[in-house]
Amino acid sequence: MGLSRRKFTREFKEAAVRRLELGATVAEVSRRCEVNANVLHRWRREMRADAGQAFAGAGRRNHQQESDVVELERKVGRQAIEIDFLRRCLQRVEEQRKLQALSIHSSSTPSSSKK
Repeated sequence: MGLSRRKFTREFKEAAVRRLELGATVAEVSRRCEVNANVLHRWRREMRADAGQAFAGAGRRNHQQESDVVELERKVGRQAIEIDFLRRCLQRVEEQRKLQALSIHSSSTPSSSKK
């Protein structure tokens, strides 16, 4: 059976890199955090490259994804309003059909005025 991949929080990764920046050796931090030294090197590279975007992972959305979600929510809202409008229109049409059917039915019955 394969081992499951461990997932580390952004805070954990930042703390490990901070220890390295404060002068701890990679071996010390690796042992203490129970993480491979190569992983620590990669985390440090990512932090140096772009600290704001480092460790974005699957949990964070980028700006484009957020704007896409907002646009889709807007569309869903518009469509919900359209559906409500069309339902009300359909109800009115059905009510008018029923009224017409009643008026046609009542006028088509023979009157009992002849005797």
